[in-house]
Amino acid sequence: MEFETLQTDRLFLKKITPEVLSHLFQNYKDEEIMTVLGLSNYDEFIKERDKSRGGYTTYDRTILSFLLVLKSTNETIGRCGFHNWYAQHHRAEIGYALAKEEFKRKGYMREAVHAVLKYGFEVMHLNRVEAYIGPGNIASLRIVAKYGFTQEGVLRQHYAVGGEFQDSIIFSLLKNEFAGKE
Repeated sequence: MEFETLQTDRLFLKKITPEVLSHLFQNYKDEEIMTVLGLSNYDEFIKERDKSRGGYTTYDRTILSFLLVLKSTNETIGRCGFHNWYAQHHRAEIGYALAKEEFKRKGYMREAVHAVLKYGFEVMHLNRVEAYIGPGNIASLRIVAKYGFTQEGVLRQHYAVGGEFQDSIIFSLLKNEFAGKE
């Protein structure tokens, strides 16, 4: 299967569309899918499989994601991309995750986020990228600070984790604010 690919110094970012995900879930074994998607446990696999069965996309294509693959080992280490993409309004929410602790604090996500932001502004013609981050997620807060995202507010009890409601801090980055950031 061919993937559209972006590159950074250390990573390949392989574009994975809803159609590609549907193809994977229809044609590959669970273990193979977990490896390709960089899923670290079976619970994550079940969530992805259930999303696939429910339909990943709506009429306005709301998901566009990239697998993060180390150039040195060809290992999938995580994902970075957009969801809640509103093409008609030129905005999307960025999301990202690394598969294992061993890949954190090495700058991989910073590299990936830069490439994905550039793709979003230049290829997808986004004008605004949003990030919703839990107050305790220090690594994500550092990433949005690095790229000059502006904090817009706090969404109180925005999502549930383990039966408890958590706040989200909402950030945004506009196309003209990103221009030239490395």
